Amino acid sequence: MSEPGPRTDTETRPAAPTGDRAAHRDPNVLRWLGAYTASMLGDNVYYIALSWAAVRAGSPSQAGLVMAASAVPRTLLLLGGGVIADRFGPRRVVVGSDAVRCAAVLAVAALLSVGTPGLWPLAALALVFGTVDAVFMPAVGALPARITAPGQLARVQGLRGLAIRIAGVVGAPLGGLGVAMGGAATAFGLAGLLIALSLPLLITVRIRPLPDEKTGREAGTAWAGLVDGLRYVRRHRVLGPLMLAIALGDFGFVGPLNVGLTLLADRRGWGAAGMGWVLAGFGVGAGAVSLLLAVRGRVPRAGLTAACSILAGSVAIGALAYVPVLPAAVGTALLVGLLAGLSGAMCGALLQTQADPAYLGRITAVASLVSLGLAPLSMPFAATAIGVWGLGPVFVASAAVCGLGGVVVLCFPHLRRAELPVSRVSAAAG
Repeated sequence: MSEPGPRTDTETRPAAPTGDRAAHRDPNVLRWLGAYTASMLGDNVYYIALSWAAVRAGSPSQAGLVMAASAVPRTLLLLGGGVIADRFGPRRVVVGSDAVRCAAVLAVAALLSVGTPGLWPLAALALVFGTVDAVFMPAVGALPARITAPGQLARVQGLRGLAIRIAGVVGAPLGGLGVAMGGAATAFGLAGLLIALSLPLLITVRIRPLPDEKTGREAGTAWAGLVDGLRYVRRHRVLGPLMLAIALGDFGFVGPLNVGLTLLADRRGWGAAGMGWVLAGFGVGAGAVSLLLAVRGRVPRAGLTAACSILAGSVAIGALAYVPVLPAAVGTALLVGLLAGLSGAMCGALLQTQADPAYLGRITAVASLVSLGLAPLSMPFAATAIGVWGLGPVFVASAAVCGLGGVVVLCFPHLRRAELPVSRVSAAAG
């Protein structure tokens, strides 16, 4: 990889205002939010189109392989993507990533509109998406610190959470509508247009100067940059234990809320509709916390709040297996969503504010790898364990693993006492 040299391009020019304006009223943040929402909507429509096209073009097992193809390059290249985001600047990487995804999706839409090319173009598209995601995700994580003041980062985490929830709720019906109107080609075309919508918005987002960011980029190879980033995380008194807490929390959370919930709904006789209500309860809870953070802007004692919400959320996860009726399960899932959303937002905001900005891409890559690479491994373990020991013991064991994340936060004083920066807007209002 060639060295980019000192940064003198539009990545640092023009600079965003340095005033601590409330993020939900800042046009610069709202442009970023619009771009992020459009991109996430495009992603959701794309997955609907890909699954439909793959099922129509091959067998169920072949369709499954196509759907899983993106996971391999994303997992293998994610840490390297963090290095790229830090070296070349997150906005440039995000714009480039969205441009590549848009072009790839529209190309497949064009192919499908003139013929039936089979599974290979779909598999190639999935591989492209996975490869691009490996650089897109770290760059997205490094952007918030560059578009708003440190005191607004918790609010930005709330806005981002709302965007994810909106994209999840709206994107699937949009994808289904595209398929109904003109098949997979129309759905792919719609996904490409939504991703394209993010590009002009991203280009107009202004980037804040970060006074403590290193001038230029580290000399040396990309491998040296990766090792330096991993060493930085390991030695950091807050980020090191925070990564461990995130790993434990996600590992204990993913199994019950994916495989376990499906089996729970089946054994209780709630059916697919009942499972949908439980998932809706979780989504409402997580969305409510995102809205609260977007409006409130800051939660005091962020480290301690993260620990307590992880511990309380683990208790709610364990209790979910013993809830006998659907309404109680929906209420419990809503509580899980509230607590998981709060702990996730606090962990995300602490990652943003505790890190040297020069390392944000690599730090986000490590956190994403923990969530996307390690946490899904809990699903086959959970499914096998439920078959052997039953739902209750496995939910409790998973809850205990999740709760260990909160214990880790409590055991490391620097993480437990970590605070988010005070917004000048909040201070003036107080």
